[in-house]
Parts: sequence; C-alpha cells; structure tokens
Amino acid sequence: MNYLIVIEFLAVIVSAIYGVLLAARKGMDVMGVFTISFAVAFGGGTLRDLFLDRTPLFWIGNPHYPMIVLGIAVFSGLLVRHVGKIRPLLVIPDALGMALFTLTGTAYAMDAGTGFFVAALLGVITGTFGGVLGDVICNEVPSLFTPSPLNATCSFAGAWVYLGMAQLDMLEPFALISGIVVIVLFRLASVRWNWCFPAVREPKLPSGP
Repeated sequence: MNYLIVIEFLAVIVSAIYGVLLAARKGMDVMGVFTISFAVAFGGGTLRDLFLDRTPLFWIGNPHYPMIVLGIAVFSGLLVRHVGKIRPLLVIPDALGMALFTLTGTAYAMDAGTGFFVAALLGVITGTFGGVLGDVICNEVPSLFTPSPLNATCSFAGAWVYLGMAQLDMLEPFALISGIVVIVLFRLASVRWNWCFPAVREPKLPSGP
C-alpha cells in the first residue's frame, strides 16, 4: 500500500476545506472559494514539484484532485451554513493539512535524492506555502511571515521527526503518523498558548534635542 498517496489525498481534502473557510471570511462567491481552495490545496505541492523537477505536477498527474476541490467549493455553502464563527475553526484544517502535506513533501524529496536538510525544507514549503498563497489572494499579510503562533517551525519539527524515525528503520506508517502527530499537536499548542517569535524591527533613532 502506498501510504504517501493516501496521505496526499487526505491533505488535498483537508486543505481545500481550509480554503473554503478562509474564503468564507471574505464573503466570496463559488468562483472565489474555488480559487482560494485550489491555491491552498496545490500551491505548496506545486512549488515542491517545480524545485524537484517532478513532472507532471502532482495535481495534473492526479486529475481527480482538482475535481474534488471543485466539488468541495460548489458545496461550500452547505459546509459554511451551519458554522457560527469561522475563525476559531481555521486552525484545525490548517494544522492537519500542513502536517499531511509536510510529510508527503519530505518523503518525496528524500525519494528524489536530496539531503535531510533540503528534504525538511521542501516539506515545510509543501506544508505551508499553500496557506501563504491563500492569504495573499485574500489580501492579507501571510501569518507565516508575521509574529503569530508558530507555523513553519511546527512543520520543520515534524519533518525531522519523520526523517529521524526513517533513519532508525521504523516502519513507514509509524514514521509518517509520528511526524503528523508532532506537527498537529505543536501547531495547536502554539495557537493555544500563543507561542511566537518576536518581530525583527529597525531600531528607533533617538529623537532630536
């Protein structure tokens, strides 16, 4: 059984749902919802495939992926209708989608023959840059680049957990699940207790006399 295909499939669904909730906050129509969901679900993986020179792109090689995202967007009204406040729910699909995509990105990078550090970086890109694109399209500063609860750090940590367990010859499903659990729990904890890095700011010049 190819566990990466299953995880990638789940990542697409969860990330598309995150895109729906993100677009709903802006009051977009179905086309807007589809655009945001598409960007979130496929943005990070597309960058990974371009960097690794993998062809066709993963969502082109799996044409049912965009069809699933379109279906989720079309029925987004039913998904959002019974949701009260959307913002508190964003962290759940965000954390899970990031975790699932991070592990697939890391594993595909290792299969392509990259080193551990590059594989972890590509895992982070796969797991987080879809959300960055979604924020940009929604005309928001991506939370990845601002003093906000840890995001890429959680992804990076989970990628290294997976890589470490793979080096210890752990079973592939166990290594993948362990990395996913670390990312999700780390992300949820960072949101719960507001763990974030301080902003780097230009020092203020002393005022004149």
